[in-house]
Amino acid sequence: MAELTREEILRQIRERILAFATSRGLRDEAEDLAQDVLIVLHEKYPNVTELTELVPLSFQILRYKMLDRHRKKLRRGEYNQESVDDHPLVDPKDDPSLQAEQKEQVTQLIAALWQLGERCQKLFRLKLEGHTFAEITKIVGEHSINTIYTRDARCRKQLLNLMGGQWEIIPLDGKGQRSNKDAVG
Repeated sequence: MAELTREEILRQIRERILAFATSRGLRDEAEDLAQDVLIVLHEKYPNVTELTELVPLSFQILRYKMLDRHRKKLRRGEYNQESVDDHPLVDPKDDPSLQAEQKEQVTQLIAALWQLGERCQKLFRLKLEGHTFAEITKIVGEHSINTIYTRDARCRKQLLNLMGGQWEIIPLDGKGQRSNKDAVG
C-alpha cells in the first residue's frame, strides 16, 4: 500500500473534522473550525507527519477550538439573544405626548442647571464634553481626584433636588415602576 503524503492525510482529516463538527450541531461553523485546525497543524506542528499522531492531535485541537467558540458565545450572550422580529421597532417621534413630556423634562433640566453654582456648571460641562474624572482634576487644578468625586456627588444631589427630588419615572417591563434615582444614585 502506498504511503499517504501529509497533504492527503490533512485532506482526509479535514473531512473527518467537518463531519465531527457538523454532528455536534455546528453546521454553520464547521468549515471555519476545520480551517482553524488545519492552520494550527500547519503553523505549530509541521514536523508531525504520521497519521497515528495527526488524527488525535487534530481532534484535540478541534475540541479546544469548539470550547473556545462556546466560551465566546457565552460571554457575548449569543445563546440568549432575542429575535428583533419579536419586538416591533417603535418610533418615539410618533407619540406627541412623549415628545411634549421629553421637551418639558429638558426645559426643567436646563432651568435647574442654570440655578447651580459656577463650579457645578463647569463640572457638568466638562463631563458632557467627555472628560474623565482624572482629566477634570487637572483642568480645574485640584490635587485629588476624590475632591472631584465628592464635588460631583454633591452637584448631582443638588441638581436632583432642583429637579423635584427624582429623575424621570421609567417602567420595568410592565412590572411596576421605579425612579431613575435608584439607578443613578
